[in-house]
Amino acid sequence: MAPSFKRIVEQFLLFVLPANSTASSEDSYAQNGLTWSSSALRMNQIQVIGTHNAYHREATLAEQAYMSSTMAGAQNLFYSHPSFDIQASYQSVRNFELDIYADPEGGHYAKPLIRANVSTEPLPEMSDPGIKVLHIADVDYHTVCRTFKGCLKIVKKWSDAHPEHVPIPFMIEFKTAEAEVVALGGASIIPWNNATLLKGLDEEIHSVFSDDQLIVPDDIRRGNLTLEKSVLQHGWPDLESARGRVLFLMDNGPDHPVRDAYIKDRPNLEDRVIFTNSEPGKSDCAFQKLNDPTGDNQANIRKQVKAGYWVRTRADEPITTLLSDDVTGMRDAAFSSGAQIVSTDFQAYGMSSRWEVDYAVSFKGGLAARCNPIIAPDSCSDNQLENQDYIRE
Repeated sequence: MAPSFKRIVEQFLLFVLPANSTASSEDSYAQNGLTWSSSALRMNQIQVIGTHNAYHREATLAEQAYMSSTMAGAQNLFYSHPSFDIQASYQSVRNFELDIYADPEGGHYAKPLIRANVSTEPLPEMSDPGIKVLHIADVDYHTVCRTFKGCLKIVKKWSDAHPEHVPIPFMIEFKTAEAEVVALGGASIIPWNNATLLKGLDEEIHSVFSDDQLIVPDDIRRGNLTLEKSVLQHGWPDLESARGRVLFLMDNGPDHPVRDAYIKDRPNLEDRVIFTNSEPGKSDCAFQKLNDPTGDNQANIRKQVKAGYWVRTRADEPITTLLSDDVTGMRDAAFSSGAQIVSTDFQAYGMSSRWEVDYAVSFKGGLAARCNPIIAPDSCSDNQLENQDYIRE
């Protein structure tokens, strides 16, 4: 798709400015290829759909039988997502959630306990050093991609082929092995609140995406302002300048040891890649995870969105939502809350049908993004946010 005239003008202005420098006036500002303009649609003034545990594939039949006999709620693990590029092109997904495990020496999760009666061969790719992606160590390990870099490369390849896409946020949940599984002989716990491991995480992201493909906290923070004050006073970049980029958001909460370690000596996430899940009033707060959009929670989400924060909420909880008396209530509340990310386990029809419920979370017409119902200007048009040739290509 040919770039818009507006983007051509913006790229020209960025070309004549010194690289990685800022230029500001009352109406314009530029940093790392991103622009802020008083009349432009901003990247937070849209809404996209994301997949919860986007990497997940369900266990084999033999493993499912074992899970069902030994685990409460095992049926909640019996679902599969297609590869990220398929989700992006055919299911209009623009947010992916990944669960990550530290594996600095390699092989730590290569022989899941649940496979003991099936095969003792190590899982491919799991023996190499580097961050791994899986749901529950030793138990629920089937994935679209086993390594963090491998997962990112799938999206990178799709993004390179579709450079005009709206920015894609990744939700990153930092996980460790569970104590009760460790006690049975499973992989030991490798805590994430470790400076070396967290530095390695940022480095893995940088090894896949170049600076001009990322949106990081240093891009948003201005001068002597905190990251939070920068967001609240100046907002997020123009959507046009943010196309083709990705950003990373921390799932773990404001009081989690990983968040504390990630911001140590970096209160505004200086030189970091991931935006932390924080609270208003804290200097690193640009993003909030507010998973429940129902009842009084919706008013709070709207308040945070209007203030300028990026927010993620959920449309459903498997399989509780499907078996409830109000299957669509949470989804409808999530859409109307204005949260920029609405996360689901059922992004396409057919995924819920095994429970005799036809339910999905999607925008009308299969749109990849729509104008934010709370903060988008009247001039915003759903059909102009992404070229529909991207969808079901």
